[in-house]
Amino acid sequence: MRLSWRSFSTALISIAALIVLTAMVVVSQGPQGQGGPPPDGEFGFGHGPRGGFPFLHGLNLTDDQKTQISKITESLETSTKDLRDQMRALHQNESNPFTTPFDEATVRAAAEARAKIDVELQVAHAKAMAQIGTILTTEQKAQLAARRPRRPEGPPPSM
Repeated sequence: MRLSWRSFSTALISIAALIVLTAMVVVSQGPQGQGGPPPDGEFGFGHGPRGGFPFLHGLNLTDDQKTQISKITESLETSTKDLRDQMRALHQNESNPFTTPFDEATVRAAAEARAKIDVELQVAHAKAMAQIGTILTTEQKAQLAARRPRRPEGPPPSM
């Protein structure tokens, strides 16, 4: 089978166009960062751009409810600050796996330390959620339940 110059040129231009389009998509995505923990207040609780727990927006909270939830949020941030600082330090001190020799004991110890901190953060978050639950009305709780995505029953799909 003999390729003509015209079909070769067409194929080469198509490949070049595909590379340019791929590059455009990658550039449009912007920088992805180095991973690690999010900055303060972005662990799913805390005062983000909209403040507090974002899932509560649209529930028509009373001023009293907002005040109480704000106090719970501030208490959560204060009580978990050391944990979040510890997690951040662990992530910042991680060695680059591509440039340093693999040491299973070190990796395992760091993973276990992060897991312990994560457990404490999740417990603190669940406690705050329970406290907020006592402040919400039955109607507000029903609104939240209606928003919650339904998980399909049965085992997860196989790959």
